Parts: sequence; structure tokens; C-alpha cells
Amino acid sequence: MAPRGPKTKPTQLKVLAGTARKHRLNENEPRPEVAEPDPPEHLDGTARAEWERVIGQMVRLGIMSDLDRAPLAAYCQAYGRWVAAEAALARMAARDPLTGGLMIRTTSGNAIQNPLVGAANKAMADMVRYAAEFGLTPSSRTQVATLGDTGPENPFAVFTTG
Repeated sequence: MAPRGPKTKPTQLKVLAGTARKHRLNENEPRPEVAEPDPPEHLDGTARAEWERVIGQMVRLGIMSDLDRAPLAAYCQAYGRWVAAEAALARMAARDPLTGGLMIRTTSGNAIQNPLVGAANKAMADMVRYAAEFGLTPSSRTQVATLGDTGPENPFAVFTTG
């Protein structure tokens, strides 16, 4: 049976948000070390550029570990697909002022939604879903408060000191 309610936040995000309460924390939760993993080889072009754009900030915020490499790569790949689909739609829109590339004609002459619209929408939805997991969207970021330069280097230090 699946748990009810919203997904449980990792302890690190609870600490950063200031909502960590000792009685509500999982003492056995894995605590991976903050790290800056290398991007996967399959990321190229726009996806690779997005990785390079966000990785340093995520490490500085303490929300990146080697275990998070694949989900971040999935976010970057979805971003790359979204950008590619939108660029293709823009090229089609330049040739089709009537529908802006949003509609195409089938071989039988019927007008249908351009499949690129669906691809762009799916990639965008995937990208936003992955981004929210890392606190990379405005609404998900409201749930996180950074410790800043004055906080302990290890965000879990608050649980180990008397």
C-alpha cells in the first residue's frame, strides 16, 4: 500500500528549510557526502551546458551527491529535449504564419497537432518535475532556506552537537 500525503522531504532539505524536528526525522536515513560528480558521457550540447550551469550552485547549497548524478542528468536531458523541440517548432513557425507550426497536415489532408508540440510539452513537464526534486523551481525553492556562510559546513552538524 502506497503512503498517503505528500512525498517525505529528505532531512537535508528539512534542515535547510528550518522545519527539521528531531522527533520527525529518520535517524537511519542515508546521508551521502556532498560531491560534484562528473556529467555522464551521454550528455551533450544543451543538456551538458545545463549541467555545467547548475552543478556548482547545487554543490554550494549542499544538495548534490554522487548518488544524485542520474536524476540531475535526467533533468538536464529533459531540458535539452525541450530546447530542441522548441527550436524545431520555431523553425516551423517561421514557415507557417497561420498556425505557427503548431498544426500540420496528414497525408490525407487532415489538420492535427504537430507531434513536436507534444514532445516539447512532455520534455518540459519532465524537466520541471526533476527540477522540483532539487529545489530548482521558484515554488520548490520557497521550501528551502540556505544556511549561508555563517552556518555549519555540515548541515547535519546540528543533530550531532549537544
